[in-house]
Amino acid sequence: MEVDAVPRRLLAGVFDQALGAVRGRSVVRRALRARGIEGAVTLIAVGKAAQSMTEGAWDALGERIRGGLVISKPGHLVPGQLTRFGLEGVVGGHPVPTDGSLDAGRRLQRVLDGAGEETLLFLISGGASSLVEVPAAGLGRAELARINAWLLGSGLPIEAMNLIRKSVSRIKGGGLLTRLGGRDPRVLAISDVPGDDPGVIGSGLLVPEPRLAARLAALELPDWLRTWTKRAMAERTGIPEQGPEIELVATLDIAKDTAAAVARDAGLEVHLHREFLAGDAAERGRALARRLLDGPTGLHIWGGETTVRLPERPGRGGRNQQLALSAAVVLAGRDDCCLLSGGTDGTDGPTDDAGGLVDGGTLYRAEQAGFDADATLAAADAGTLLAATGDLIHTGPTGTNVMDLVLGLKVG
Repeated sequence: MEVDAVPRRLLAGVFDQALGAVRGRSVVRRALRARGIEGAVTLIAVGKAAQSMTEGAWDALGERIRGGLVISKPGHLVPGQLTRFGLEGVVGGHPVPTDGSLDAGRRLQRVLDGAGEETLLFLISGGASSLVEVPAAGLGRAELARINAWLLGSGLPIEAMNLIRKSVSRIKGGGLLTRLGGRDPRVLAISDVPGDDPGVIGSGLLVPEPRLAARLAALELPDWLRTWTKRAMAERTGIPEQGPEIELVATLDIAKDTAAAVARDAGLEVHLHREFLAGDAAERGRALARRLLDGPTGLHIWGGETTVRLPERPGRGGRNQQLALSAAVVLAGRDDCCLLSGGTDGTDGPTDDAGGLVDGGTLYRAEQAGFDADATLAAADAGTLLAATGDLIHTGPTGTNVMDLVLGLKVG
């Protein structure tokens, strides 16, 4: 395949194969076949990749799974299949908790309280923070929605956001350990957080946070939120100091390394950048595009999770679409570079698009369609522009979630 003739297709193919290496079904199946579980199992799967991870567990354990609960976001469950597995499926809210999230929390507690001598198998992936919740006393759906809406527009890194989520929850930050009755579960997790810290994945359902109060105190919070967190923290009692081992079965580094291997097999020079992408999405997009223009030819690979500070009435899009459009502004007029920024879960912000794949002609196509890129970025409406230029990436649910992957190709 001539790289310079089909660079966009090449980038899309590398992205797809990187996703395949971290897909929940394959990584869970591999982990459970490498170290099995004896006897009967009660399964609890929570997160965007819950369906795929459950399929991997069924591949490995089959009818030894005697029941359980699978919690994910709308469109990410296959109810008929879960029924055949003898499992209950619940749809929670994402990125903001809904009544479904609260229902999922109640059902989760009931399943754990009713479990017998079976081994508890937890499968945890990103998104669990909003998909399942048991809030502190005095907090309901409206209060949780307000908290999460503020968090999503705050520009805070995921670690800080999850500290706040833990503080107002009865199950996060190790709170769920109080429902296990001393049982030692098996826990497999797909990491969607910087540094692959198990205490941050899904807001640490099974990982205690002993310094939560001190870390919260260091954050700048609005007065109403500070009041709620202090009141909720008073309820956090009886949580063990130590949680179970968390086995990480998929990470961003695995996806990046796979992308590198695929590109080398295609005959490309590979530049694998190990630094973690963070900060403002538009700023990072411009910076990466400049590095691509000034750097050597070949495939450049980055990964991480940027942020977007939202205006009062944001438009369509997410951080990957914002990053891609800002990169397109810098790449305008060039015929030797293109860039893909995509969420590995197949979604980007509140949209069902994974991100954007832009090139030197994106800005021209946008102007022909009547768009001003700078105004669109300011309005957090990159998705609308990229839809008009044909530069959105749509994968559907991917069965994984290891943050964002950015691929830049420069041809000679």
